[in-house]
Amino acid sequence: MSLVMELTDETFVKEVVEAGVPVMVDFWAPWCGPCRAVAPTMEEVASEFQGRAKVVKVNVDENQGVSGAMNIRSIPTVAVFVGNTVVDMRMGALPKPHYQQMLNNALAGQGTSPTA
Repeated sequence: MSLVMELTDETFVKEVVEAGVPVMVDFWAPWCGPCRAVAPTMEEVASEFQGRAKVVKVNVDENQGVSGAMNIRSIPTVAVFVGNTVVDMRMGALPKPHYQQMLNNALAGQGTSPTA
């Protein structure tokens, strides 16, 4: 069973904004090769941070409300939320240590300015 929950426009606020822990959101689409390449890494990160942070994904084709509100123009885009605030954002498929550092920074209260 996957540790990375698939969110919709309808479930985004409850699962991200109201989560009470930092949430890493992977904005993706099934046709995107780099997005598919990042998926196993997201599962590993979700496992490593289980209980301290959440990792979720949003299909941009099926959930244009959230992806439009976030101004997602390129995928994969990974954003870390603390409450309603994006504390870090990166575009493109990155090595696992980048995603780990994003969540470690959020947990330490040291989120960086979103960079895209």
